[in-house]
Amino acid sequence: MSGIYIHIPFCKQACIYCDFHFSTTLKNKAALLTCINKELELRKEELTHEPIQSIYFGGGTPSICTKAELAVLLETINKNYAVDPSCEITLEANPDDLTKVKIDELKSIGINRLSIGVQSFFEEDLVWMHRAHSVKDATACIDHALQGGISNISVDLIFATPLLTDDKLEKNIKILTQLAIPHLSCYNLTIEEKTSLHHLVKLKKVVPVLDEVAVRQFYFIRNHLQQQGYEHYEISNYAKPGSYSKHNTSYWQRKKYLGVGPSAHSYTGYSRSWNIRNNETYIRSLTQNKLPSEMETLTMNNRFNEVLLTGLRTQWGVNLTELKQEFQTQYTSFQNQIIPLVNEAKLIVTEDKLTISPSFLIMADRIASELFII
Repeated sequence: MSGIYIHIPFCKQACIYCDFHFSTTLKNKAALLTCINKELELRKEELTHEPIQSIYFGGGTPSICTKAELAVLLETINKNYAVDPSCEITLEANPDDLTKVKIDELKSIGINRLSIGVQSFFEEDLVWMHRAHSVKDATACIDHALQGGISNISVDLIFATPLLTDDKLEKNIKILTQLAIPHLSCYNLTIEEKTSLHHLVKLKKVVPVLDEVAVRQFYFIRNHLQQQGYEHYEISNYAKPGSYSKHNTSYWQRKKYLGVGPSAHSYTGYSRSWNIRNNETYIRSLTQNKLPSEMETLTMNNRFNEVLLTGLRTQWGVNLTELKQEFQTQYTSFQNQIIPLVNEAKLIVTEDKLTISPSFLIMADRIASELFII
């Protein structure tokens, strides 16, 4: 099973923390969508005869697209790829875009899952983040989706922001659990270079929260959601049984996926490629039937490190038997490297599975990097 990711690089406005590739002007929107369709056609041989189990519209803000624009992209995919009948088709959306009419349109063209960027149910937080929607939009769009027949919903929340107290975080979580949202993605605010937030921190106009606050809020979310029946299946992701994201799970389980659109990445298991992060260059290249991408072949060390980085972020951990079979050379030194981390209770070995101790989950990436083979 494979997946297709489509990057729609347009937003109404720039959020303070976002470092994804996007543009707030729509002047090249029609031309760019035409080129995404062309890229899908040009790259169809990369997933020949492989059932597509997930299609994911990300961005940017894909919900900025019209029904007709999204329908054309889906038609191109269905024409050129073997789409599984049970394919999960997700659209990332801003709450202010999800009117009753929009929900009906999305459902009519096959969208069966929504990932909604709520981030907070407090107006002051949304203003600080420079989000385009209001709290009223956030609650209304969830009602619209449920009433419109799209119950497979994921909601994004951000914690460890300067204005987010523990009490506000608790209220955010309670709202979502009371609504019985089946999937939640809870992200620790990170300060990425070249973002407005990074600039404000450098100017000392924003003071980042203390690490201890981020840790406390992370474990509050984890404990509360687990008590409510959610499974913490990846560092930032929680789901009711049977509601895991097929798309995101494929990333963590290293399944093949095709990424189209400017800045999108693709992965085969043995190589990784990425498209140019510039809309005009992307359009110019595709207009000339050229793929605007670069590729690297992954070394055995690269692949080994990636297994650790992705696996240790999940509840499934790393299968040691499979790791030894696939990476015999790397496994020899790895065996010695895990000993001190096991002794420090940071790693847990159960039968043939290696996982991060719950007390150190928030440090998963750092712990995995200590095991990398250079």
